[in-house]
Amino acid sequence: MRTLIWGKTFVRAFKRTIKKHPTLSKDIEETLRVLVKDPFAPHLETHKLKGKLSGSWACSVGYDLRIVFDFVKSEKQKEDDILLLEIGTHEEVY
Repeated sequence: MRTLIWGKTFVRAFKRTIKKHPTLSKDIEETLRVLVKDPFAPHLETHKLKGKLSGSWACSVGYDLRIVFDFVKSEKQKEDDILLLEIGTHEEVY
């Protein structure tokens, strides 16, 4: 199974998002659970990014909330781990 690696920027943005919108906590947790199991689950709308975030990926938590992440090689398992980079609204992360 994949492992989530929480980047420092992601942790700060996560705390800020939960403080602003405490009701989103369960949605974010569920999205992270699904992301670990299947990063390309249809309802996540996972897509590769372009421009300054080229090489990274993003998925949807809800209507206007996105998680930006990278796949990183894992020495212990054949599946890549997931490095969480950023979370926020479409405007905040892009």
